[in-house]
Amino acid sequence: MADKPAIVLVHGFWGGAAHWAKVIVELRRRGYESLYAVENPLTGLADDAARTQKMVRQIPGPVLLVGHSYGGAVITEAGDLPNVEGLVYVAAFAPDAGESPGQITEQLPPAAPAAIAPDSDGYLWIAQDKFHDSFCQDLSDDEALVMAVTQKAPLGSAFGDAVTAPAWKAKPTWYQVSTEDRMINPDNERRMAERMGPRRIVELPTGHASLASQPGAIADLIDAAVADLGYV
Repeated sequence: MADKPAIVLVHGFWGGAAHWAKVIVELRRRGYESLYAVENPLTGLADDAARTQKMVRQIPGPVLLVGHSYGGAVITEAGDLPNVEGLVYVAAFAPDAGESPGQITEQLPPAAPAAIAPDSDGYLWIAQDKFHDSFCQDLSDDEALVMAVTQKAPLGSAFGDAVTAPAWKAKPTWYQVSTEDRMINPDNERRMAERMGPRRIVELPTGHASLASQPGAIADLIDAAVADLGYV
């Protein structure tokens, strides 16, 4: 029986690698020994995909890429490396070729776009007093406060960066829909998931930050992906 693959976790906008904290703890508890969380610059899709690929190339064995939010666009762009065996999307963008997260968002706007505003340097921020209600309404006040204050703003131009060759057309996929998502329209998540033809689609009654509010369920989906790939 084969060992488990390495799990590489890719964060999205307004967060960093630490957004995966609860999932990391849960995966280690379940016996995953090879865990990585990329810290992407959020300066553009090419930059973020390159940073993710650098990490993946340092891993000698098979890899399962897991992306949250914009991190889904990153794994879509970065996931064509030969040791990447599958892609797990967590309330995430999964653009097609020539498509950007911004284009997808315009097609079916989410509930909370008014909470986002650029600063004078072109970085996009979620207003701190709107972060809880917009990004993570099912977390505690204290958890939301920490996320709001430590948020990692992306360059606004990154929203318009289009995917070139989507890895989901060649790799097995799994998708988690957040039915109460206010940052990505849940119907957009369903549409992106269905067109990929994933092995599994899981719907959770949670907001955008499902990686923090539902870490057990996200770990369950990763377990399912690992099992579907034939690992113990």
